Amino acid sequence: MSSAVAVEQAVDRPAPPTPKRRIRWSKFFLPAFFWAVIVWTVIPIVFMIIFSFNEAPNGRLAFNWFGATSTWYTNVFAVSGLTVALEHSLEIALLSSLISVILGTPMALALARYRFYGKSATDIVIFTDIAAPSVVVGASLLGFFLTLNLPRGLTTILLAHIAFSVVFVVVVVRARVSGLDRSLDRAAADLGATPWVAFWKVIFPLILPGVVAGGLLAFSMSIDDLIITSFVAGQSVTFPLWVYGAVKTGIPPQVFVMGTLIFVGGLIIAITNSFVSRRNPT
Repeated sequence: MSSAVAVEQAVDRPAPPTPKRRIRWSKFFLPAFFWAVIVWTVIPIVFMIIFSFNEAPNGRLAFNWFGATSTWYTNVFAVSGLTVALEHSLEIALLSSLISVILGTPMALALARYRFYGKSATDIVIFTDIAAPSVVVGASLLGFFLTLNLPRGLTTILLAHIAFSVVFVVVVVRARVSGLDRSLDRAAADLGATPWVAFWKVIFPLILPGVVAGGLLAFSMSIDDLIITSFVAGQSVTFPLWVYGAVKTGIPPQVFVMGTLIFVGGLIIAITNSFVSRRNPT
């Protein structure tokens, strides 16, 4: 009898309410925020590429669409002053990135793998160099060069670009080195490799993507630097300085063409580096 009553009570008892599913706003907000930042970053680049094909009735950039043309690509070097300025920027960017990689890679290896006196001070100097405003860096470099009586020109621009580029190479390569297994060195030594052979045969191929990434970062920062370069350039003119000076009279469409070609070249190198990184995982 009691069992029948219990069954009836169980049947009549209402089912517990189904808990409401909580909406995780991060599931929607973070992807939306990510794509918003990507779009905001890409819009100026897309704008530059599109208007590099725009007609320019007066030979100056116009932000009204007059029709598509490839004239500016076939006459990309028609503006002599702009071409010389681009050559200066490319030479300085290539040299400064190469020297920054040569100097920054050993520094990154030392900071990531060894303990030595003054390591903390070195970290502070690197952080200070990154965080310092460009105006402060440019003014201090100008005072330094004037103290040495060093004539301002391409040489001082190169030295200035190396000064602010090498720290970024150190940071990028150091992050790559920190993720390596220290047993790789010992394994190479057990197989009879000298430290020099172990570095070039084992360590360097693994940190190569980081070295390339650091070099690309140094190159991009050098080729578009305006503030620091304006302090130490003297009579020399680089691509950003020329464009900045041409704003008053009108920018020729070749500026967008050169910017597009530089962007495409950097994109190809970045994609190649990505494939290299996948083939050599740490």
